[in-house]
Formats: sequence, C-alpha cells, structure tokens
Amino acid sequence: MPKISAVIISYNEEKYIGRCLESLQQVADEIVVVDSYSQDKTREICKTYKVRFIEHEFEGYRQQKNWAMAQAENDIVLSLDADECLSEELKNSIQNVKSSWEADAYSFNRLNNYYGKWIKHSGVYPDRKIRLFDRRKGKWGGVNPHDKFIVNPGEKYKFLTGDLLHYVQDSIDDHVDKIRLFSGINAGEYYKMGKNSSFLKILVHPSWRFFKSYFFNMGFLDGYYGFVICSLNAYSSFLKHVKIRKLNMKSKDKS
Repeated sequence: MPKISAVIISYNEEKYIGRCLESLQQVADEIVVVDSYSQDKTREICKTYKVRFIEHEFEGYRQQKNWAMAQAENDIVLSLDADECLSEELKNSIQNVKSSWEADAYSFNRLNNYYGKWIKHSGVYPDRKIRLFDRRKGKWGGVNPHDKFIVNPGEKYKFLTGDLLHYVQDSIDDHVDKIRLFSGINAGEYYKMGKNSSFLKILVHPSWRFFKSYFFNMGFLDGYYGFVICSLNAYSSFLKHVKIRKLNMKSKDKS
C-alpha cells in the first residue's frame, strides 16, 4: 500500500486552510505546507495540525508547486491549494486507490464555489484536474497562474469519482481583484513567450468566451451568478489581451 504525501502551497490562507487540512486527515500519511511567508494566522492554524510547515519565497505557481512536491517524503503526492478540500466521496475514492494503486496519476472533478454558490455549469464544471500522482512520472507546467500537472508521455492515468471542493471567491469585489492580479501575471508570462495581441483579439476573444460559457456551457442554468461569472471571465480575457498588447507596445517604444 503506497503512502501519500499531501502537499499544499499557501499565502495568507487563514480563512480556508483549516478546512483543507481537516479533509486530509483520513487519507494522507504526511502533510507538507509550503508557505510564502504569510502575514496572517496561516502558520498558527497549520501548527494545530500534524503538518510539516516550510517557508519558501514564492517564485511562481508552477515553480512553487514543483519545489513543494520535492519536499515530500513519499513519491505519491496529493496536491491541493489551500482553498480546496476533499469531498467525502473523493476521500473514499482516494482511500480505495491506496489499497489498489493501478495508475501513475489520477484526475477528478473540481467543483467551484463562487460567492457561496456551487456552480455546476458556466464552463467551470466539471473542472477536471490531475492532483494525485507519482511525482516521478511528471511535473508541474502550464502558464502561470494557471498551473497544471503534466504526466510524462506514455504514463497511465485514471479518473476518480468525487469532487475536489474549491472555494474560489467570497464576493464579486474579491473576484474582480483576483482577475486584475491574475491577468497581469498571465500577460507577463505570454509576453515572455513572445506572444502578442491585437485589437481584433481584444474584441473577439472576450466576446467568444462569454458566448461559449453562457450559452454552450449553459451558464444561464446557474442563474444570476452564472451571468456574473461568465461576464467576469470575459473581462479576464479582455484584460489579459490588453495587457499583453501594452507590454509589447512598451517594448517597441524602448527599442
């Protein structure tokens, strides 16, 4: 039976991390929290649980997660963000996997909670993630801040039932603030990759994102909050493309 190391990265997560740690008690043989020098009570809350608490300067989301999983004692890693926790069904699925490990990685759906509402459509569910894996069989990649675990070619992965519960935002104001932050990080990453944007992309991409999430992904079934989420996701796309274009324009002005 393999042992599982649960690995969490955190920064100022006093509101959520207790719930996250509580959900791991029955499935994890070790819990590692890698914290980016939180200024709130995150450290104190973690110390009330049996966890290994490590402070490490934040280098980027995928970089931090790769560094964090390297600190685990076990090769089987269950990776969570501090604002996530395991549903009861997912706990049972993971416990079953421990007794019969058959794949190199396992994925499961993430159910997102916006403003106190569980959102079942709007392009945010099922939000399938690979979060349980043999760390020797892949690494964290993606474009910051949207990291993802990438399994090496040819490795085997399976799907587990049960939801990873994600408490995304408590209010629309918090959501807008996060969009402004993340769109800047994302634009910076694309700029470093040599990507550019254009007026046409700024016009088309946000419009398509709203249309797709609200109509094709049935965001209208999530009611008022579905409309808000689809609209803000379009706004996120708009800001990202505007910021990419701005960075490239600044670069041209300097040259």
